[in-house]
Amino acid sequence: MMQISDSYNQKNSLFNAMKRFIGAVNNMDQTVMVPSLLRDVPLDEEEEVKTISPIRTASNGSTTYFQDGDMYNYYVLLKSIRNDIEWGVLQADDRRKEKMGVTALDISRIESDDDDLEKQFHYHLTGLHTVLSKLTRKANTLTNRYNQEIGIRGCGL
Repeated sequence: MMQISDSYNQKNSLFNAMKRFIGAVNNMDQTVMVPSLLRDVPLDEEEEVKTISPIRTASNGSTTYFQDGDMYNYYVLLKSIRNDIEWGVLQADDRRKEKMGVTALDISRIESDDDDLEKQFHYHLTGLHTVLSKLTRKANTLTNRYNQEIGIRGCGL
């Protein structure tokens, strides 16, 4: 009985969730040979690309647009998250702090709030596991949709 319980818990461990996510993104990365083909293609077949909104203006005055549901944006996002998991988030965290203007005083206030560390840990662990599962499904969906798009375009030529 103990072995069944242990294998179930191992299957749902954060480590295994990260391995599944990284494996799915690696598979996506190896499958997608031409990422530019993902532009303007909705991730879900039934769903049209929802909205187009500017996300940043470059120094030369050009604007970059993000489309909700665009496979290319998911591709870039998933690879970025994989890199953060594999290489650490210190650099990414520093970039976010610069963008948000978080000061050392703000960080010390956040860090001093350690009333119930175990409760906070379990809350964040559960959230991280949920997010990793959703991202893994997105990576697998993107890989499958890319294969469908390539198959359709390959037959028509």
